[in-house]
Amino acid sequence: MEKISLLQKERAGYRPKMPAIFSDGKNIVAVDGKKTGSVGNQKEIESMFPETYGLPLIHFEKGKTDKFPSINVGVILSGGQAPGGHNVISGLYDGLKMLNVDNRLYGFLGGPGGFVDNHYKELTASLIDEYRNTGGFDIIGSGRTKLEKPEQFEEGLKNLKALNIQALVIIGGDDSNTNAGVLAEYYKKNNAGIQVIGCPKTIDGDLKNDMIEISFGFDTATKVYSELIGNIARDANSAKKYWHFIKLMGRSASHIALECGLKTQPNVTLVSEEVEAKSMPLSRIVDDIADVIVKRAENGDNFGIVLIPEGLIEFIPEMKSLITELNDTLAGRSDKLESLNSQKEKREYVGSIISEKSAELYASLPEDIADQLIMDRDPHGNVQVSRIETEKLLIKMVTDVLKKRKKQGIYSGKFSALSHFFGYEGRCAAPSNFDADYAYSLGYTAAALVGSGKTGYMSSVRNLIKEPKDWSAGGVPLTMMMNMERRHGEDKPVIRKALVDLEGMPFKKLLENRSKWAEKTCYLYPGPIQYFGPDRVTDQKTETLILEKNKKE
Repeated sequence: MEKISLLQKERAGYRPKMPAIFSDGKNIVAVDGKKTGSVGNQKEIESMFPETYGLPLIHFEKGKTDKFPSINVGVILSGGQAPGGHNVISGLYDGLKMLNVDNRLYGFLGGPGGFVDNHYKELTASLIDEYRNTGGFDIIGSGRTKLEKPEQFEEGLKNLKALNIQALVIIGGDDSNTNAGVLAEYYKKNNAGIQVIGCPKTIDGDLKNDMIEISFGFDTATKVYSELIGNIARDANSAKKYWHFIKLMGRSASHIALECGLKTQPNVTLVSEEVEAKSMPLSRIVDDIADVIVKRAENGDNFGIVLIPEGLIEFIPEMKSLITELNDTLAGRSDKLESLNSQKEKREYVGSIISEKSAELYASLPEDIADQLIMDRDPHGNVQVSRIETEKLLIKMVTDVLKKRKKQGIYSGKFSALSHFFGYEGRCAAPSNFDADYAYSLGYTAAALVGSGKTGYMSSVRNLIKEPKDWSAGGVPLTMMMNMERRHGEDKPVIRKALVDLEGMPFKKLLENRSKWAEKTCYLYPGPIQYFGPDRVTDQKTETLILEKNKKE
């Protein structure tokens, strides 16, 4: 890097805090816990992963160890960026060097594709030091290539052997770690002599369970989004003339929207999981928002904030049925769809190959939304919901409802709406102190798992509500988190996404305050992430983590 900002220069000197077990980095032993089974479809998962199914949980304790021989290790950044990725690599590097100063670390460039195509570079001390505590994945780049085929595994194996690499660490979300589990199984089955370890990454917050309390990046991203929401809320409360409809990243779960809602206290926070549980049609969602707008207008408040999870449209019953049918029906028909000349022809073609009920709903949608539903599929063959402008759809429908109410004499306010989508703004932010500490600890733990000869595990750091010195470190079998799901029209093993728990304390807190926050102006303004100052400000945890852990303790 030729030039760095003043903040980056100051952050370079930050030394991440980590579990006391790693205080001297030596004489650490892996202790087996109870054996595990998958969270669903046990028979199917066991039959597909005979070598790595049923592995025990692992935690690290102090104990005497033999001198560790030098090895080479590879690392991959996979999927979307998340704050803290560079610190995972830093922790991995430092942990490996603590095991043996001669250990070497190689980064595969551009994600899993670099692993298959043999694009790599050695990660040296000077290079690592440039990226400590920084955001982004630019040290080696990332990508979304799926590691699913034996041909890919074999090409990767050739490249690993050429570099004399004995272990591979994959830093990614649920899908990337599913691929890590498949790769670990394949190499174990074929006696390839390659360990595979995963690390939990995603700002969406949907990669978590009892052993993975949070994925790295969630803390920073939600703090960034909450700062922006707070800024908009302050503007709304100042100008008092706009309703802001804000869509937030989080494709399959509403953790980001819920966390930001708890941090900023907007007038409406939609939670996709609640919509699905209550089988709420689109019309009811629109009516509920309109009710809040009308009530606030009666108080003279013609402004407000609405938070919308990115994946909301998939949880609305009639839209979910349509999207599921589109995913299955369009699988294998992309060439035919792309051969059509106009969007109108494409819409007509889609309407002709889906059921009559779905076709009727599809035809009733605004053309821009209908077009967004049939855009290029994501790597799993599914609709790319991030491209669907749900916030604009809701604004249009709410506007129509309010016009009708005005004619009926039950609404006399003014409604002017602005739309926003906060996604990429948070993915590469400089990590908060929490994410810097946590990500570094995950990397160090991954090195310890490699040093213990483990494969098919995800790095796990727990007790995160406590001070970092009191965190515990270990490993969770990747197969433990798997179940079978429909992908590309087929049932495949995947790590189960963790959706918002409607019985959990975070959602219950939202419910308790929903009416008050809807009618009154109770906005909180979190401000930017603080890296220097009082610990209670710089090291604060997410509302979600605090509420979840307080319930358990």
